[in-house]
Amino acid sequence: VLRDVSDQKAYEQGIEAQNERLTEFAGIVSHDLRNPLGVVEARLELAQQECETEHLDEASDALDRSQALIDDLLTLAQEGERVAELEPVALSDVIEQCWDGVETDHATLEVEEMPVINADRSRLRQLFENLYRNAVEHSGSNVTVRAGAMDNGFYVADTGPGIPESERAAVFEAGYSHKKEGTGFGLRIVEQVADAHDWDVAVTESAQEGARFEITGVKTVN
Repeated sequence: VLRDVSDQKAYEQGIEAQNERLTEFAGIVSHDLRNPLGVVEARLELAQQECETEHLDEASDALDRSQALIDDLLTLAQEGERVAELEPVALSDVIEQCWDGVETDHATLEVEEMPVINADRSRLRQLFENLYRNAVEHSGSNVTVRAGAMDNGFYVADTGPGIPESERAAVFEAGYSHKKEGTGFGLRIVEQVADAHDWDVAVTESAQEGARFEITGVKTVN
């Protein structure tokens, strides 16, 4: 029995060390990639001031996607990390703050009365921001997004086309996307944040036949 416990401890320490190396590597790669991309962005802005062509617009879109990929890959490097410290977080505040921080065009946000929960505020922001981006990217700029409370958690639903039942299990896989401009990592990050809190996340159909993401196993603050 002692040997089994020792082997398990060694295995856990090995996984922890591996995760630390992966996070460090992702940080270095992210830093080294951002520098040349920053130069490209500055030069591209100067070129756009001197001439107008759709080729420069397409280059700018590709640059934006590259930067989004770096952000998502750096976030995914945290996979497997449990949240270190939890604090009381007012869900309604985080929901609205995240909405203001995401490009939502003409989309509308509706928020029900929400509880205070125990969570890592920074990681929770990642969850909501990626759910919002997913709704706007796949449902259009006029989509309505609704956030509400459940008995043991909360949900985020939209009025978009929804996700076919046959594809719902695959949406949380890294690289899954129907949009060429999408990175395919957004919903994987959502699942990762939920896992880090020991929550569960599932996708179903909203009342308006759009997508509804339900996060359960959430502990509220009395």
